[in-house]
Amino acid sequence: MSNWEVEHDWYRRMAFYQIWVRSFADGNGDGIGDLYGVYDKLEYVKSLGVDGIWFSPLYPSPNADFGYDISDYKDIHPEYGTLDQFKKVLDKAHKLGLKIIMDLVVNHTSDEHRWFQESRKGKDNPYSDYYIWRDKPNNWDSLFEGKAWEYDEMRGQYYLHIFAKKQPDLNMDNPKVREEVKSIMRFWLDMGVDGFREDVINFISKKEGLPDGLPFLPAVNGMPYYKDGPHIHEYLAEFRRVCKEYDCFQIGEGPMTTVKTALQYLTGENKSLDMMISFDHMMADCIYTEYIHRPFSLRKFKKALTKWQLTLAGKAWNSLYLENHDHPRIISRYGSEYYHRESGTMLAACYLFLQGTPFIYQGQEIGMTNIRLNSIDKYVDVSSKTNYHTYHLKDSKERRLERIHLSSRDSARTPVQWDDSENAGFSKAKPWFYVNPNYTKINVKAQEKDEFSILNFYRKCLALRKSSLALLYGEYKEYNAKDANVYMYERTLGKTTYLIICSFSKLPVKVIIPDKFIGKRGQLMLCNYPDRKQMAKRPKIGTYLKNVSKNVLSDGPVEASEELVRQELCTIAVQHGMYRPYEARVYRFRNK
Repeated sequence: MSNWEVEHDWYRRMAFYQIWVRSFADGNGDGIGDLYGVYDKLEYVKSLGVDGIWFSPLYPSPNADFGYDISDYKDIHPEYGTLDQFKKVLDKAHKLGLKIIMDLVVNHTSDEHRWFQESRKGKDNPYSDYYIWRDKPNNWDSLFEGKAWEYDEMRGQYYLHIFAKKQPDLNMDNPKVREEVKSIMRFWLDMGVDGFREDVINFISKKEGLPDGLPFLPAVNGMPYYKDGPHIHEYLAEFRRVCKEYDCFQIGEGPMTTVKTALQYLTGENKSLDMMISFDHMMADCIYTEYIHRPFSLRKFKKALTKWQLTLAGKAWNSLYLENHDHPRIISRYGSEYYHRESGTMLAACYLFLQGTPFIYQGQEIGMTNIRLNSIDKYVDVSSKTNYHTYHLKDSKERRLERIHLSSRDSARTPVQWDDSENAGFSKAKPWFYVNPNYTKINVKAQEKDEFSILNFYRKCLALRKSSLALLYGEYKEYNAKDANVYMYERTLGKTTYLIICSFSKLPVKVIIPDKFIGKRGQLMLCNYPDRKQMAKRPKIGTYLKNVSKNVLSDGPVEASEELVRQELCTIAVQHGMYRPYEARVYRFRNK
């Protein structure tokens, strides 16, 4: 490891908060989240215990893919503010000790970008080869919208778009395009940003000749020819050299990237990224995409996490996340909306203590859940609309809509729920998108007051992680890998071992402690339930029924009866030495 890399690994000690600004906080009252709202909420972000912010694209965009179709890389979208306002946010963040990383989206631009508008004019234009044009298209499908080629009447040729029609792919084989990318990087680095999250970065080099893909693979038939392409490491090396001029870091998004392939980006002579965003653990309830839904498998989830933990150990560094702008809400997927607080806190513990740099997505820290809109016309995500109108057309409309409820990226993009006032405190005006109706119960203000809330549990987890070298750098070992209900692992450094135990069961479960810990006295550092003795002293279900207000039962019999079931299950678990539904515990042991 070079001296630059040793000095540059500050990101390993950090935790990041991702802001998708359009839905974060509206500061100027027009119903759209903006940098004025971000500025006002920076103290809140700092209070979580994170050390940095990753901004999803803030650049001017027609919003065909809500910011990931960029029309100007060196400005701020007018709906979000100005460059001056961004500088104010940057300066205030730095004063608070928060680093800032930007989204670098260079696989494609918007079709409204000046480069594309010039490229359309003809083959003798200086921007002619900034994009990928062909007289006859191959058979590739787009990941978002039909075929991957769109005919342009002005130019008289087809252009490639791996994603939406309004997202033409850049031709990275053109050295002028790579110089443009480096210019973009320097623009923001000179302003003071601390690094980049690089969008679908493993797609930027396409195989020469663009051969036809496998015809029997829908949507991804061309992927073997544009994922990890022939010049990918060569091009990323150029961008890496720019970062070495600054003390910044790079995290890449690599769809369909295996851990073995990731090592080629993260280690050795080809090292061009500090971290890779993996997808394996996000496939525990689906196949390839959330739209092809399957029942959640804890074994599959654990296998993916353990594979990345062990393979990268001592060689590279993991990025840790459960939510971002591209995935539905995690409680609705891997947890339980019924056991909302319990599963939300357990999910925090299950990943924040792994080796790597954690990322928390806005609203995740209060347990925001999926929204369920009653019409596809109310959704705005281009991929959701395409899935609904393209696949499973023999299913009923209700069944197809249920698939969207499970899979839509729009569930991650509803306005952040700050309080129980109108519009969830996000804006004084009507928000640009629907607010989840559960905002009256799930919001920041309510959870600030609750010691056992999801919000305060995230704070406790992040504080504990930061306080321990074992949790930052310790070795990882999983136990009971075949257990379908419990995820258990240890982190060990020197004489300190942490044992993290997380139940994914909605019923009480017996946990088998590894032999090495039997007879040892461990200190309980965190538990997502109140004190076990307090739970055991709670009245039994019959007594509870007598004491429940008649008004409560008449106003909400279902909710009241559900609470009775919840209390009874917890009481049974405590009395029989079992783990309660979605219970998480973190123990610390001192080794001799």
